Amino acid sequence: MNEIVGNRYVLPGLRLGEHSRYKNKKSSLRISRERHAMRYRIEKDSMGPVKVPGNAYYGAATQRAVINFPISGLTLQPHIIHALALIKSCAAIVNRELGLLTPGFSDAIITAAGEIRAGQWNDQFPVDVFQTGSGTSTNMNVNEVIAFRANELLTGKKESKTPVHPNDHVNLGQSSNDVIPSALHIAALVKIKGSLLPAIEDLFRTLDEKAAAFADIPKIGRTHLQDAVPLYLGQEFKGYSRQIQMGGHRIETAGESLAELALGGTAVGNGLNTHPEFAGRVIARISRETRIDFKEARDHFEAQGARDAIVEMSGALKTLAVGLVKIANDIRWLASGPRCGIGEIQIPELQPGSSIMPGKINPVIPEAILQVAAQVMGNDTTIMMGGQAGTFELNVMIPVMGYNLQQSIDLLASAAGVFSGSCIAGITADEKRCREYIDKSLALATFLVPRIGYDRAADLARRAYESGETIPVLVRRENILPEEEIEALFTWQ
Repeated sequence: MNEIVGNRYVLPGLRLGEHSRYKNKKSSLRISRERHAMRYRIEKDSMGPVKVPGNAYYGAATQRAVINFPISGLTLQPHIIHALALIKSCAAIVNRELGLLTPGFSDAIITAAGEIRAGQWNDQFPVDVFQTGSGTSTNMNVNEVIAFRANELLTGKKESKTPVHPNDHVNLGQSSNDVIPSALHIAALVKIKGSLLPAIEDLFRTLDEKAAAFADIPKIGRTHLQDAVPLYLGQEFKGYSRQIQMGGHRIETAGESLAELALGGTAVGNGLNTHPEFAGRVIARISRETRIDFKEARDHFEAQGARDAIVEMSGALKTLAVGLVKIANDIRWLASGPRCGIGEIQIPELQPGSSIMPGKINPVIPEAILQVAAQVMGNDTTIMMGGQAGTFELNVMIPVMGYNLQQSIDLLASAAGVFSGSCIAGITADEKRCREYIDKSLALATFLVPRIGYDRAADLARRAYESGETIPVLVRRENILPEEEIEALFTWQ
């Protein structure tokens, strides 16, 4: 029996001083159990119950994906999740207009989707990139978060399916098979038009400005890494600017294919369980929101069975990356030295280049560009292989294709901006060195070919090489041409 000490009960076998410790232990155990219970909750789906983190705004479908795909720790970029939320928001408006969704449910879904687009719930999308090939897990993740948050707004309670249901209401008129491809196209095109194309335009203009600044600086040309006939440094940079401009044009052209959306095809492309006006109305709203002219796919079976638009865009991005490699490598070589290399240009000095060699400065920005280009090319290989995974009515490598495309867009946009602002804009020319190389070049013999013939000019170049003399010196000494012609041929203004 319990003993009474003063006004307190003491458990038998415990001294008075131990009683409070026992009570504290019981209290700690109780709190621990409560906290454990709060840490998880039970959600149910067609496969049965599943334990979900207590503070999660998603449900069973998302949690099963988290359990099933602990592969990379990589998740689809927020831009893609936000594009999905935009689709859900526009769909809720249209479904209300069509009389398929009550105003209360529609408003709650729109608010929840808006919060996702604002980045408020970015931590609620844990599904790995390497998941089911249709992206169904990510679509359900978005559906569940929107439904959970909508129910919280409507009832003040944290409910995953009541009264707003993730499938019946948030996903109304949709399928993962048409929503996920559409979201990838929207996210990519929004980023391309908002970030990548402006960065390309800035790089083009910066290179063009350098071309104008260097227009009157002659330098030696190089083919096969050997001396060639002279040109102007401005012409070289004009070639770079045109290369970037054409890269932008290719991306803009490929964007026309991305502007077609698969919405309205539902599961296999035949539009089962969706209102005939649904897709057109939703896409019109998406176009107004993004200020991009999206269109319903001309053929829904192509839009869902193939991912050629993404393959095409990735190819255009790869082409830009290849162009950046050419330009970055040229700049590295032209700036090499500073005393023992080509050294015709100087690039900005940004940081110490060596942990052992004092005073060494490296071309760090061009090197970063090369690495970005390599990643983009690798991404394109994955996307190309993904494009081959369209079997009958569905491609089954959509998530990784979307992830890689988005990464390539983001990397190129950032890299183009850094290349322009931190490297190209600060380039200066060493005009004296440029002229010295021209004077020493054996390729100057090419200017003599129309007057003395190819064979005689080649012999002159060989003798100049063997003697260490320049072509103009030999021409003068041997009286091959009058002085006024020599001046006209070999004097660079």
